[in-house]
Amino acid sequence: MTARPLVPFVARSALFFAFWLLLLEPDAFSLAAMGVDWVLGLAAAIAATLLSLRLLPPGPGTVRPWPLLKYVRRFMTQSFVGGVDVACRALDPRSVSQPGLISHRTRLRPGPRRTLFGALTSQIPGSVALGSDQPDEMLYHCLDPSPSAARDLVENEALFLAIRATDHAEQQESCP
Repeated sequence: MTARPLVPFVARSALFFAFWLLLLEPDAFSLAAMGVDWVLGLAAAIAATLLSLRLLPPGPGTVRPWPLLKYVRRFMTQSFVGGVDVACRALDPRSVSQPGLISHRTRLRPGPRRTLFGALTSQIPGSVALGSDQPDEMLYHCLDPSPSAARDLVENEALFLAIRATDHAEQQESCP
């Protein structure tokens, strides 16, 4: 195996093994209990990696770590702020919610990356991607359909596009 095909194998194996560790009980992290659980986890991670590489081979382009970290930081911040906002709206009897729809003009083509972006932005409390029949539009239901919410979607998409090197080319092609 050359170095290039080894990178996706190691990265995916690490992710699958990390997921396995999340499923373990806290007692499994003691030195006495590390045996069987960890060996089974490693075997499951390798099997899942081999299957995932067969079903979804690595595509062109690479994941850029800095934009990914920026996106994760922004996602976590927006999730916390959105969660507090939703809780305040739910618990304050005087708050008046005026939910509505936002039409977001997207630079992502219909397909897996656009679906992933919609799923990720739906995890932020207060917004849900509804999809769209238009090739350059995504529809969102928001608790606060203000211009700032629309700007947040644009900024989130720009960070999302910067994560993969191939997405940057897609961004240039799709812009009018």
